[in-house]
Amino acid sequence: MNTKTRTHRPVGWQVSLLTMAGCLVLGAAGAADEPFIPQLINSSTIPDNGDVNPYGVAFVPEGFPAGGTISPGDVLVANFNNSANLQGTGTTMVRFTPGSPPATPGAATTFFVSALPGLSTALGVLRGGFVLVGNVPTTDGTYTTIGQGALQIIDRHGNLLQAWASASFLDGSGGLAVDDHGSWARIFIANVLNGTVSRLDVLVTAKGLTLQSWATIATGYTHTPNAAAVVLGPTGLAYSSNADTLYVAATADNAVYAVEQAGNRHKPIALGRTVFADARLRGPLALRLAPTGNLISANGDAVNGDPQHPSEIIEFTTTGQFVRSYDVDPSQGGAFGIDTVRDAHARFNYAVIDDVTNVLSVYRLAQP
Repeated sequence: MNTKTRTHRPVGWQVSLLTMAGCLVLGAAGAADEPFIPQLINSSTIPDNGDVNPYGVAFVPEGFPAGGTISPGDVLVANFNNSANLQGTGTTMVRFTPGSPPATPGAATTFFVSALPGLSTALGVLRGGFVLVGNVPTTDGTYTTIGQGALQIIDRHGNLLQAWASASFLDGSGGLAVDDHGSWARIFIANVLNGTVSRLDVLVTAKGLTLQSWATIATGYTHTPNAAAVVLGPTGLAYSSNADTLYVAATADNAVYAVEQAGNRHKPIALGRTVFADARLRGPLALRLAPTGNLISANGDAVNGDPQHPSEIIEFTTTGQFVRSYDVDPSQGGAFGIDTVRDAHARFNYAVIDDVTNVLSVYRLAQP
């Protein structure tokens, strides 16, 4: 959560990101007709109301029902700030559709406008046809007016169907992960205001979601006000269904933890097993599993910041081995939302947010 003044550089400026994308995509030399230039599009996330500070990003998955205003392969982005750059006051979710031209600032296509401000990194999409988004609201951009927030359930037309706001399982939804089984799902929520992680077990029908049960599955993460970021706490979540393990990026603790038996746990564990606490972490925010099985996190720079390593996306194994990093922006505080998708037919399978320039970058990376 970053309050720096944002300079809207022209779309497509990100040379360092493009260079690293090439490193990620290209492996051993192949056939002469294999492309060298990676598929990459940079598109503004600023809609016509001027909302800035994009946080959450999520692909619409394969199998998502037709007939709405979003389709499989589309990318959704949630904005945290309003046009005056007040944190926790943004209300828009925008979409980018593969094949469409990149949006210029002020022209990003709006998918959803929320009555609940401060849309957060807690953004996900269910194959049943629903979009999930959390919020961490303020009235003036400061921690003194921060609110509990809610989990909103939105249909494929961009209409709000439900808003869950129980203090029992939700207190500032900073991050979200889903274990999607079609007719039912597990929704994991990182609560930045009380340092816990919740699991919601839901039924999915054509009409919406029904909450069957919930549990607090992890506690003890540091949560604290922060002058630059409003609040720091557990944020990024990534779930491995094969291992039944939820990985938690704890921003203020500057570490990534593993909560085992996350899909069936009914009693909370304290923090979980430490997976990665390397000095290369600098306030990890969003967290995702790559198709390779590695973890990818966005360094928000609010903790352990280093101007020589600004706005990094960092890759490491689930056993704690560092793999690679690259910078999203030459200044600090730019790396926020990330998402990946395992779909061999998808035009794009990797998305990353630059919060400084309000830009979404989408890539086609090599499949493992």
